[in-house]
Amino acid sequence: MKVLASATHASRRAWIALAVVCLGQFMVVLDQTIVNVALDEIQRDLHFSQAALTWVVNAYLVTFGSFMLVAGRVGDLVGRRRVFLFGVALFTLASIACGFADSQGLLIAARFVQGIGGAVAFSVTIALIVSEFPDAADRAKAMSVYMFVAVGGGSVGLLLGGLIAQSVDWHWIFFINVPIGAATLLLGRACIDERETIGLDGGVDWLGAGLVTVALMLAVYAIVGTEQHGWGSPQTLGWGGAALALLVGFFALEARIAQPILPLQLFRVRGLAVAAAVRAFVFTGMFAVFFFGALYMEQIRGLSPLGTGVAFLPMTLTVAALSLGPVARLIQRFGPRPVLIVGVCTLIAGLVLFATASADVPYAPLLLVAFVVMGLGGGSSFVPLLTIAMADVPPRDAGIASGIMNVAMQLGAALGLALLGALAAHRTTARLADGASHVAAQLSGYHLAFALGAGATVVGLLLSLFVLRSPRPQAAPVEAEVEAELQLA
Repeated sequence: MKVLASATHASRRAWIALAVVCLGQFMVVLDQTIVNVALDEIQRDLHFSQAALTWVVNAYLVTFGSFMLVAGRVGDLVGRRRVFLFGVALFTLASIACGFADSQGLLIAARFVQGIGGAVAFSVTIALIVSEFPDAADRAKAMSVYMFVAVGGGSVGLLLGGLIAQSVDWHWIFFINVPIGAATLLLGRACIDERETIGLDGGVDWLGAGLVTVALMLAVYAIVGTEQHGWGSPQTLGWGGAALALLVGFFALEARIAQPILPLQLFRVRGLAVAAAVRAFVFTGMFAVFFFGALYMEQIRGLSPLGTGVAFLPMTLTVAALSLGPVARLIQRFGPRPVLIVGVCTLIAGLVLFATASADVPYAPLLLVAFVVMGLGGGSSFVPLLTIAMADVPPRDAGIASGIMNVAMQLGAALGLALLGALAAHRTTARLADGASHVAAQLSGYHLAFALGAGATVVGLLLSLFVLRSPRPQAAPVEAEVEAELQLA
């Protein structure tokens, strides 16, 4: 009887903790989409160039992806509640700095810090779901709630971003994070219990974290600088070569140390490495729509920020609707891999529609259909891809495996967006030199970005078809999971 009551208490506490960390995740996702809608306003106010504007997004994405693994490890060492609250506090303070930014440098620096705070909070959120919900059915429900909140945050961000940028000022898109962050901190301190930690004796691979972070920053810097220096310039080749050398050093370090931030043996787990690569390519296409789609709506079609937010809603609402159950039922009936392949094909179709949209095409039906198709593709791809990736991961490695998938998503988006931004800017400059109008030159650059996003998604499709394998049938709970349940009881 005592065991039963304890288990019930633990379950109730887990759901309360999930609600609190979902509030924190809502803030993070809200910020990501709210910024996209306000990019045009930010560009005009702070005089960003086309390629430099990508740093408003990439500054966040690079640090978010680079710090996620080490943040998750620190959570295991010193306590997930403590790390979660620190990440939320850092994200909130950086949001205040973004709101007061009056120069390109200050805004980009604050976005770098925001990315660190988001990585710290996000990494512990995933670990919380994995550890607090050992039962497969409960974990699936928790992940569905988590995904719905994440997508819902994206939808709200589109509307709020447009409304704030249009009626007040773009600076206030960052101040909106302050009350949400404060509420999350207060509720987190009251409602999330701290569990027993490993302790700092486990060690932290600070050198590895530093190597991979600097390497990825240098890689993005080299790509963004191609608009000014060119692809074959000493600057581009030098920074790119330095990034490659640091990445080689990072993997060499991870192969020989006892406590690596990224255990390389995880890449031998069935499906994980390929699924991570597929996710990186798929999100390159998704972020092409979010970034260049917002610029297309505002700069080519002349929509207001609020109108741009409304235009994106069919895509995010479609993803949210699919996360409520239809995709899970399709996976149960047909398996995750067929559902994934259909979803990726649908994404490619949506990107092709954007790549062929003219400057004066009516929103309905072409653009409306394109947004809905992107939503159908994304909603049908995300869950089965994660299902395949995590199916054969040992429970003790679920947190780090989740980190690998999230790093693949964030860094694929960051590096892909930097590359697409540089190529789109180069196409626009070349078209202007040929005598094209400003609108025609911009549209040509955006069309190229959408086409390249479709090409990246095709690579993901090919990997899904010929390399990615279906997961093994679900096995019975392993001994580690049973022990975890007994400890909770």
